[in-house]
Amino acid sequence: MAGIAIITGASGGIGFHTALELARQGMRVVVASRERDRGEAAAARIPKAAWQELDLADLGSVRRFTQRFLEAHDRLDLLVNNAGVMAVPRRELTADGFERQFGVNHLGHFALTGLLLPVLPVGARVVTVTSSLHKRGRIDFDDLMGDRRYRQLGAYAQSKLANVLFALELGRRTPLTSVLAHPGVAHTGLARTPSPVRAALIALARLSAQSAAAGALPSLHAATHPEVTTGEAYGPDGIAERRGYPTRVEVSGRGRDEDDARRLWAISEDLTGVRYGTFAGAQ
Repeated sequence: MAGIAIITGASGGIGFHTALELARQGMRVVVASRERDRGEAAAARIPKAAWQELDLADLGSVRRFTQRFLEAHDRLDLLVNNAGVMAVPRRELTADGFERQFGVNHLGHFALTGLLLPVLPVGARVVTVTSSLHKRGRIDFDDLMGDRRYRQLGAYAQSKLANVLFALELGRRTPLTSVLAHPGVAHTGLARTPSPVRAALIALARLSAQSAAAGALPSLHAATHPEVTTGEAYGPDGIAERRGYPTRVEVSGRGRDEDDARRLWAISEDLTGVRYGTFAGAQ
């Protein structure tokens, strides 16, 4: 397949294997990540790939990244919103004052996608990577940033539910093919922040985890399969969607709540300053 793709968090783990396979299938790939050394090393291992700096915890970085891309390209065929942070043990804030997991996992990707609309043609795919833990999440509209009460896994589940609400609302608001994917349980560096919860997660994950390459398969299916349509979600076909081959999966009832999706969308526009307006690729 031809065209150009941006994969966030592609310097390692699931993002790297997603980028590698897309390049093998003929796409030009932008490895979008925060750390230069890791990003350039990853891009060097991927055919026709280039690294560009993107820190989703800093809206200034998101704007600089998109400006550079828009100056160099008039088309984007695929955007994979893959990067994320998980189980940050103590409440941390992004450069813009957002709780880190909500800020990186949801708001950074919300802003990135909106700013890239001018080069996304009708039908272009946007794959948003969520987690099966979104089913445990709830959007606390009265305490989105965890000011009153911060729970590391609760904040993560909220951010992953926000991914679902965003992706489904994006499909309703634009003629893009907006699809969800989740990797199941895979060996990655996602929960790298030292904490007792992290240690417990790693110990549990090792019992049934699949490789990062296998974890990338649902994202790749969502990105490339010709019969994928807007609003679908893909994950592993094994027990509890923990591992296996890609299959169609269902999101939670909270993830399908259109009132919450519209409310979260309006809040996200206000927080990021990115307003989607009229779909710019529909000319």
